[in-house]
Amino acid sequence: MERLGIGIIGCGNISSAYLKAMAAFPILDIRGIADLNRSLAEERANEFGVRARDLADLLADPSIELIVNLTVPKAHVTVAMQALEAGKHTYSEKPLATDFADGRKLAALAREKGLRIGAAPDTFLGGSHQTARAIVDSGALGIPVGGTATFMCPGHERWHPNPDFYYDVGGGPMLDMGPYYITDLVNLLGPVAKVAGFATSARKERTITSQARNGESIPVRVPTHVAGVMAFENGAVVQIGMSFDVAGHKHVPLELYGTEGTLIVPDPNHFGGQVELLKKGGAFELKTTTEPYADGNYRSIGVADMAHAIRSGRPHRANGDLALHVLEVMEAFHKAAESGTTVSIATTTERPAPLSESLVDGRIGR
Repeated sequence: MERLGIGIIGCGNISSAYLKAMAAFPILDIRGIADLNRSLAEERANEFGVRARDLADLLADPSIELIVNLTVPKAHVTVAMQALEAGKHTYSEKPLATDFADGRKLAALAREKGLRIGAAPDTFLGGSHQTARAIVDSGALGIPVGGTATFMCPGHERWHPNPDFYYDVGGGPMLDMGPYYITDLVNLLGPVAKVAGFATSARKERTITSQARNGESIPVRVPTHVAGVMAFENGAVVQIGMSFDVAGHKHVPLELYGTEGTLIVPDPNHFGGQVELLKKGGAFELKTTTEPYADGNYRSIGVADMAHAIRSGRPHRANGDLALHVLEVMEAFHKAAESGTTVSIATTTERPAPLSESLVDGRIGR
Protein backbone atom coordinates (compact mmCIF):
# COMPACT_ATOMS: atom_id res chain seq x y z
CA MET A 1 0.00 0.00 0.00
CA GLU A 2 1.27 3.49 -0.90
CA ARG A 3 2.83 5.27 2.06
CA LEU A 4 1.14 8.36 3.50
CA GLY A 5 3.08 11.60 3.99
CA ILE A 6 3.00 12.67 7.63
CA GLY A 7 3.85 16.03 9.20
CA ILE A 8 4.17 16.39 12.97
CA ILE A 9 3.47 19.66 14.78
CA GLY A 10 4.52 19.83 18.43
CA CYS A 11 7.77 18.34 19.72
CA GLY A 12 7.10 18.24 23.46
CA ASN A 13 7.12 15.41 25.97
CA ILE A 14 4.80 13.02 24.09
CA SER A 15 6.47 13.40 20.67
CA SER A 16 9.25 10.94 21.45
CA ALA A 17 6.76 8.14 22.09
CA TYR A 18 4.99 8.89 18.79
CA LEU A 19 8.18 9.10 16.75
CA LYS A 20 9.50 5.87 18.21
CA ALA A 21 6.25 3.96 17.65
CA MET A 22 5.71 5.30 14.12
CA ALA A 23 8.80 3.43 12.96
CA ALA A 24 6.84 0.18 13.39
CA PHE A 25 4.26 1.16 10.75
CA PRO A 26 5.61 1.15 7.16
CA ILE A 27 2.62 3.11 5.83
CA LEU A 28 3.71 6.20 7.77
CA ASP A 29 6.25 8.39 5.96
CA ILE A 30 7.33 11.21 8.28
CA ARG A 31 8.25 14.15 6.05
CA GLY A 32 8.93 16.77 8.68
CA ILE A 33 8.38 17.96 12.23
CA ALA A 34 7.78 21.49 13.47
CA ASP A 35 7.50 23.37 16.75
CA LEU A 36 7.34 27.02 17.76
CA ASN A 37 10.58 26.23 19.56
CA ARG A 38 12.81 25.54 16.56
CA SER A 39 15.64 24.16 18.68
CA LEU A 40 13.29 21.58 20.20
CA ALA A 41 12.20 20.48 16.72
CA GLU A 42 15.82 20.15 15.66
CA GLU A 43 16.59 18.14 18.79
CA ARG A 44 13.80 15.66 18.00
CA ALA A 45 14.80 15.60 14.33
CA ASN A 46 18.38 14.66 15.20
CA GLU A 47 17.21 12.06 17.70
CA PHE A 48 14.91 10.25 15.25
CA GLY A 49 16.50 10.95 11.88
CA VAL A 50 13.73 13.14 10.50
CA ARG A 51 13.67 16.71 9.16
CA ALA A 52 12.91 19.81 11.24
CA ARG A 53 10.83 22.33 9.28
CA ASP A 54 8.98 25.60 9.77
CA LEU A 55 5.24 25.32 10.36
CA ALA A 56 4.28 27.20 7.18
CA ASP A 57 6.65 25.04 5.13
CA LEU A 58 5.14 21.88 6.58
CA LEU A 59 1.56 22.94 5.89
CA ALA A 60 2.40 24.03 2.33
CA ASP A 61 4.02 20.71 1.37
CA PRO A 62 1.65 18.88 -1.05
CA SER A 63 3.32 15.52 -0.29
CA ILE A 64 2.07 15.71 3.33
CA GLU A 65 -1.49 14.40 3.59
CA LEU A 66 -1.91 14.04 7.35
CA ILE A 67 -0.83 16.37 10.16
CA VAL A 68 -0.24 14.77 13.56
CA ASN A 69 -0.97 17.48 16.13
CA LEU A 70 1.03 16.97 19.34
CA THR A 71 0.76 20.51 20.69
CA VAL A 72 -0.49 21.37 24.20
CA PRO A 73 -4.27 20.86 24.62
CA LYS A 74 -5.19 24.56 24.36
CA ALA A 75 -3.58 24.68 20.90
CA HIS A 76 -5.20 21.53 19.50
CA VAL A 77 -8.11 23.22 17.72
CA THR A 78 -6.11 26.16 16.36
CA VAL A 79 -3.45 23.91 14.86
CA ALA A 80 -5.97 21.35 13.58
CA MET A 81 -7.97 24.08 11.85
CA GLN A 82 -4.80 25.41 10.22
CA ALA A 83 -4.10 21.91 8.93
CA LEU A 84 -7.64 21.50 7.57
CA GLU A 85 -7.47 24.90 5.87
CA ALA A 86 -4.23 23.73 4.25
CA GLY A 87 -6.05 20.69 2.87
CA LYS A 88 -4.59 18.15 5.30
CA HIS A 89 -6.31 15.45 7.30
CA THR A 90 -5.49 15.91 10.99
CA TYR A 91 -4.96 13.64 13.99
CA SER A 92 -4.63 15.30 17.41
CA GLU A 93 -3.31 14.18 20.75
CA LYS A 94 -6.06 13.97 23.36
CA PRO A 95 -8.33 15.69 23.98
CA LEU A 96 -9.74 16.70 20.60
CA ALA A 97 -10.38 20.17 22.08
CA THR A 98 -10.57 21.71 25.53
CA ASP A 99 -14.09 22.97 24.84
CA PHE A 100 -16.97 21.03 23.26
CA ALA A 101 -18.12 24.04 21.22
CA ASP A 102 -14.65 24.32 19.67
CA GLY A 103 -14.66 20.58 18.99
CA ARG A 104 -17.92 20.95 17.06
CA LYS A 105 -16.45 23.80 15.01
CA LEU A 106 -13.48 21.60 14.16
CA ALA A 107 -15.74 18.72 13.11
CA ALA A 108 -17.86 21.09 10.99
CA LEU A 109 -14.78 22.44 9.20
CA ALA A 110 -13.59 18.90 8.46
CA ARG A 111 -16.97 18.04 6.91
CA GLU A 112 -16.91 21.27 4.89
CA LYS A 113 -13.43 20.48 3.55
CA GLY A 114 -14.17 16.79 2.95
CA LEU A 115 -11.26 15.84 5.22
CA ARG A 116 -10.83 13.43 8.10
CA ILE A 117 -10.10 14.22 11.72
CA GLY A 118 -8.89 11.76 14.30
CA ALA A 119 -7.71 11.93 17.87
CA ALA A 120 -6.01 10.02 20.60
CA PRO A 121 -6.29 8.01 22.70
CA ASP A 122 -5.66 4.96 20.55
CA THR A 123 -4.81 2.66 23.47
CA PHE A 124 -8.22 1.01 23.12
CA LEU A 125 -6.78 -0.60 19.97
CA GLY A 126 -4.18 -2.41 22.09
CA GLY A 127 -4.36 -6.19 22.26
CA SER A 128 -5.60 -6.44 25.84
CA HIS A 129 -8.43 -3.96 25.27
CA GLN A 130 -9.41 -5.71 22.06
CA THR A 131 -9.44 -8.99 24.01
CA ALA A 132 -11.83 -7.35 26.49
CA ARG A 133 -13.93 -6.12 23.57
CA ALA A 134 -14.17 -9.65 22.15
CA ILE A 135 -15.32 -10.97 25.54
CA VAL A 136 -18.05 -8.33 25.75
CA ASP A 137 -19.12 -9.01 22.17
CA SER A 138 -19.33 -12.74 22.89
CA GLY A 139 -22.09 -12.13 25.42
CA ALA A 140 -20.06 -13.61 28.29
CA LEU A 141 -21.17 -10.80 30.64
CA GLY A 142 -24.85 -11.25 29.89
CA ILE A 143 -26.84 -8.03 30.07
CA PRO A 144 -24.48 -5.10 30.82
CA VAL A 145 -25.32 -3.66 34.24
CA GLY A 146 -22.55 -1.27 35.23
CA GLY A 147 -18.92 -0.73 36.04
CA THR A 148 -16.26 1.47 37.58
CA ALA A 149 -13.51 3.62 36.05
CA THR A 150 -10.82 4.93 38.39
CA PHE A 151 -7.73 7.09 37.95
CA MET A 152 -6.34 8.70 41.09
CA CYS A 153 -2.85 10.06 41.75
CA PRO A 154 -1.15 12.89 43.72
CA GLY A 155 -0.64 14.98 40.57
CA HIS A 156 1.66 15.30 37.54
CA GLU A 157 3.91 17.99 39.02
CA ARG A 158 5.92 15.12 40.53
CA TRP A 159 7.40 14.08 37.18
CA HIS A 160 6.44 16.43 34.32
CA PRO A 161 9.06 19.13 33.55
CA ASN A 162 6.35 21.75 32.76
CA PRO A 163 3.10 20.68 34.45
CA ASP A 164 1.40 24.10 34.35
CA PHE A 165 -1.16 23.16 31.67
CA TYR A 166 -2.50 20.26 33.74
CA TYR A 167 -3.88 22.81 36.24
CA ASP A 168 -4.91 25.52 33.79
CA VAL A 169 -8.22 25.92 31.95
CA GLY A 170 -8.53 22.95 29.62
CA GLY A 171 -6.59 20.71 31.99
CA GLY A 172 -7.50 18.78 35.11
CA PRO A 173 -7.78 15.02 35.60
CA MET A 174 -10.97 14.61 33.58
CA LEU A 175 -9.68 16.18 30.37
CA ASP A 176 -6.20 14.72 30.87
CA MET A 177 -6.94 11.12 31.87
CA GLY A 178 -10.67 10.85 31.20
CA PRO A 179 -10.16 10.33 27.44
CA TYR A 180 -8.41 6.98 28.03
CA TYR A 181 -11.12 5.61 30.30
CA ILE A 182 -14.21 6.97 28.56
CA THR A 183 -12.96 6.08 25.07
CA ASP A 184 -12.30 2.50 26.19
CA LEU A 185 -15.73 2.31 27.80
CA VAL A 186 -17.40 3.55 24.61
CA ASN A 187 -15.38 0.93 22.70
CA LEU A 188 -16.73 -1.72 25.10
CA LEU A 189 -20.28 -0.52 25.80
CA GLY A 190 -21.22 2.02 23.15
CA PRO A 191 -22.19 5.69 23.53
CA VAL A 192 -23.16 7.57 26.69
CA ALA A 193 -26.67 8.99 27.12
CA LYS A 194 -26.54 10.96 30.40
CA VAL A 195 -24.03 12.15 32.99
CA ALA A 196 -24.16 13.22 36.64
CA GLY A 197 -21.15 14.52 38.53
CA PHE A 198 -19.37 16.49 41.24
CA ALA A 199 -16.05 18.33 41.07
CA THR A 200 -13.76 19.90 43.66
CA SER A 201 -10.29 21.41 44.04
CA ALA A 202 -8.33 20.63 47.21
CA ARG A 203 -5.70 23.35 46.71
CA LYS A 204 -5.38 26.71 44.99
CA GLU A 205 -1.69 26.18 44.22
CA ARG A 206 0.58 23.20 43.49
CA THR A 207 4.31 22.91 44.18
CA ILE A 208 6.45 21.40 41.42
CA THR A 209 8.80 18.67 42.68
CA SER A 210 10.23 17.60 39.32
CA GLN A 211 13.58 19.02 38.20
CA ALA A 212 14.56 21.66 37.18
CA ARG A 213 11.60 23.71 38.51
CA ASN A 214 11.59 22.00 41.90
CA GLY A 215 9.92 24.20 44.53
CA GLU A 216 8.12 26.51 42.09
CA SER A 217 4.40 27.13 42.77
CA ILE A 218 1.78 27.12 40.01
CA PRO A 219 -1.89 28.19 40.24
CA VAL A 220 -4.82 25.74 40.04
CA ARG A 221 -7.66 26.98 37.82
CA VAL A 222 -9.62 23.75 37.28
CA PRO A 223 -11.24 21.02 39.42
CA THR A 224 -8.67 18.43 40.44
CA HIS A 225 -11.05 15.76 41.77
CA VAL A 226 -14.06 14.70 39.68
CA ALA A 227 -16.56 11.95 40.53
CA GLY A 228 -19.61 11.00 38.54
CA VAL A 229 -21.86 8.49 36.85
CA MET A 230 -22.38 7.72 33.17
CA ALA A 231 -25.62 6.19 31.95
CA PHE A 232 -24.92 4.44 28.64
CA GLU A 233 -27.43 4.05 25.83
CA ASN A 234 -27.39 0.27 26.35
CA GLY A 235 -28.58 0.70 29.94
CA ALA A 236 -25.28 0.20 31.79
CA VAL A 237 -24.44 2.66 34.58
CA VAL A 238 -20.72 3.26 35.23
CA GLN A 239 -19.17 5.16 38.15
CA ILE A 240 -16.05 7.22 37.40
CA GLY A 241 -13.45 8.95 39.56
CA MET A 242 -10.60 11.08 38.18
CA SER A 243 -8.24 12.82 40.61
CA PHE A 244 -4.93 14.63 41.01
CA ASP A 245 -5.49 14.82 44.78
CA VAL A 246 -5.26 11.22 46.00
CA ALA A 247 -2.15 9.73 47.63
CA GLY A 248 -3.02 6.19 46.55
CA HIS A 249 -5.86 3.67 46.11
CA LYS A 250 -6.59 -0.02 45.50
CA HIS A 251 -9.22 0.17 42.77
CA VAL A 252 -8.42 -1.49 39.44
CA PRO A 253 -8.64 0.92 36.48
CA LEU A 254 -11.75 -0.57 34.83
CA GLU A 255 -14.35 -3.13 35.88
CA LEU A 256 -17.46 -4.10 33.90
CA TYR A 257 -20.42 -5.88 35.48
CA GLY A 258 -23.08 -7.95 33.75
CA THR A 259 -25.84 -10.32 34.79
CA GLU A 260 -23.63 -13.32 33.93
CA GLY A 261 -20.11 -12.13 34.64
CA THR A 262 -17.58 -9.48 35.66
CA LEU A 263 -14.67 -8.29 33.52
CA ILE A 264 -11.43 -6.72 34.74
CA VAL A 265 -9.97 -4.45 32.03
CA PRO A 266 -6.34 -3.27 32.32
CA ASP A 267 -5.12 0.32 32.50
CA PRO A 268 -6.50 2.12 29.41
CA ASN A 269 -3.41 4.34 29.35
CA HIS A 270 -1.51 1.27 28.12
CA PHE A 271 -1.96 -1.17 25.26
CA GLY A 272 -1.44 -4.39 27.21
CA GLY A 273 -2.13 -5.79 30.66
CA GLN A 274 -4.06 -8.60 32.27
CA VAL A 275 -7.70 -9.25 31.36
CA GLU A 276 -9.68 -11.26 33.89
CA LEU A 277 -13.17 -12.75 33.58
CA LEU A 278 -15.40 -14.06 36.35
CA LYS A 279 -18.44 -16.05 35.28
CA LYS A 280 -21.37 -16.21 37.69
CA GLY A 281 -20.72 -18.81 40.35
CA GLY A 282 -17.02 -19.13 39.47
CA ALA A 283 -13.74 -17.35 40.15
CA PHE A 284 -11.69 -14.81 38.21
CA GLU A 285 -9.68 -16.37 35.38
CA LEU A 286 -6.88 -14.75 33.41
CA LYS A 287 -7.78 -14.51 29.71
CA THR A 288 -5.04 -14.95 27.11
CA THR A 289 -4.54 -12.03 24.74
CA THR A 290 -4.21 -13.17 21.12
CA GLU A 291 -4.83 -9.81 19.40
CA PRO A 292 -1.80 -7.73 18.32
CA TYR A 293 -0.31 -4.67 19.99
CA ALA A 294 -0.35 -5.80 23.61
CA ASP A 295 3.40 -6.01 24.11
CA GLY A 296 4.62 -2.42 23.98
CA ASN A 297 3.88 1.29 23.62
CA TYR A 298 2.24 1.68 20.19
CA ARG A 299 1.27 5.34 20.71
CA SER A 300 0.57 6.11 17.05
CA ILE A 301 -1.45 3.03 16.11
CA GLY A 302 -4.42 5.35 15.66
CA VAL A 303 -2.41 7.33 13.12
CA ALA A 304 -1.42 4.14 11.28
CA ASP A 305 -5.03 2.91 11.25
CA MET A 306 -6.14 6.30 9.92
CA ALA A 307 -3.52 6.15 7.18
CA HIS A 308 -4.66 2.68 6.10
CA ALA A 309 -8.27 3.89 6.18
CA ILE A 310 -7.45 6.88 3.97
CA ARG A 311 -5.73 4.63 1.46
CA SER A 312 -8.47 1.97 1.44
CA GLY A 313 -11.50 4.25 1.83
CA ARG A 314 -12.80 2.66 5.05
CA PRO A 315 -13.67 4.44 8.32
CA HIS A 316 -10.80 4.93 10.77
CA ARG A 317 -11.24 3.81 14.35
CA ALA A 318 -9.89 6.71 16.46
CA ASN A 319 -12.18 9.05 14.57
CA GLY A 320 -13.62 12.51 15.06
CA ASP A 321 -17.13 11.38 16.01
CA LEU A 322 -15.73 9.19 18.79
CA ALA A 323 -13.41 11.95 20.08
CA LEU A 324 -16.17 14.59 19.96
CA HIS A 325 -18.58 12.34 21.86
CA VAL A 326 -15.99 11.65 24.56
CA LEU A 327 -15.22 15.38 24.79
CA GLU A 328 -18.90 16.19 25.32
CA VAL A 329 -19.15 13.53 28.03
CA MET A 330 -16.10 14.91 29.86
CA GLU A 331 -17.37 18.49 29.72
CA ALA A 332 -20.77 17.26 30.94
CA PHE A 333 -19.27 16.22 34.29
CA HIS A 334 -18.25 19.82 34.96
CA LYS A 335 -21.64 21.12 33.79
CA ALA A 336 -23.40 18.62 36.04
CA ALA A 337 -21.23 19.66 38.98
CA GLU A 338 -21.98 23.36 38.41
CA SER A 339 -25.72 22.94 37.84
CA GLY A 340 -26.46 20.12 40.27
CA THR A 341 -28.45 18.37 37.53
CA THR A 342 -28.11 15.41 35.20
CA VAL A 343 -26.78 16.41 31.77
CA SER A 344 -27.99 14.69 28.60
CA ILE A 345 -25.44 13.99 25.86
CA ALA A 346 -26.40 15.37 22.44
CA THR A 347 -23.84 13.52 20.33
CA THR A 348 -23.59 9.82 19.69
CA THR A 349 -21.08 7.58 17.97
CA GLU A 350 -20.70 4.07 16.66
CA ARG A 351 -18.42 1.64 18.44
CA PRO A 352 -15.18 1.44 16.43
CA ALA A 353 -14.69 -1.77 14.47
CA PRO A 354 -12.63 -4.39 16.34
CA LEU A 355 -8.93 -4.65 15.47
CA SER A 356 -7.70 -8.24 15.29
CA GLU A 357 -5.07 -8.02 12.57
CA SER A 358 -1.71 -6.31 12.39
CA LEU A 359 -1.54 -3.01 10.52
CA VAL A 360 1.93 -4.02 9.32
CA ASP A 361 1.42 -7.18 7.31
CA GLY A 362 -2.18 -8.27 7.80
CA ARG A 363 -1.28 -11.03 10.23
CA ILE A 364 -1.61 -11.32 13.98
CA GLY A 365 1.32 -9.65 15.72
CA ARG A 366 3.88 -7.22 14.34
